[in-house]
Amino acid sequence: MSAKNILTRRRFVAFAGSAAALAVFPFQPNPCASAPVHQGDTMTKLMPYLLFDGTCSDAMQFYQSVFGGQLSIAKVKDSPAKDRMPAFQHEKTLNAHLQSGDLEISASDWLAANATPLRGNTVCLFLSGGAPKDLKALFEKLSQGAQVTDPLKEVFFGLYGALNDKFGVRWMFQTSERSQ
Repeated sequence: MSAKNILTRRRFVAFAGSAAALAVFPFQPNPCASAPVHQGDTMTKLMPYLLFDGTCSDAMQFYQSVFGGQLSIAKVKDSPAKDRMPAFQHEKTLNAHLQSGDLEISASDWLAANATPLRGNTVCLFLSGGAPKDLKALFEKLSQGAQVTDPLKEVFFGLYGALNDKFGVRWMFQTSERSQ
């Protein structure tokens, strides 16, 4: 494997941020999205976020066969992202979400065209939903001693940020709620 295709932690951080941004497009059907929000009080969820090398759809269907529940899968070709991505990636999974009771897993295929994922660098912790002020507080606390790769900020799909904490654990943060 050539040196330019080896995925270092630094490259993973750079590419995981872009994969996460693609993975949280608001068009993605989410079975939790219709849950009632009482008086603006919502809860941030913690779930694993898995990155696959072209096998996301198969993996998530397998996990559904094991855990049951509702599975939603969005392909690149069925999203607004297709116009910004090379044709060879159109069959890849942009975002998948499995919910079975309290169990939730989010995932996507690896979408960084110029890097290859390595075993061990394809899992991160994903804090999703909740009030922006709560997500900001968690981001600030986890930022102590961390490498902030994507500062928490308003983007077209809500609030997003990412960091590697002081122990090297990758965290992504996202809520579609807007700051007041």
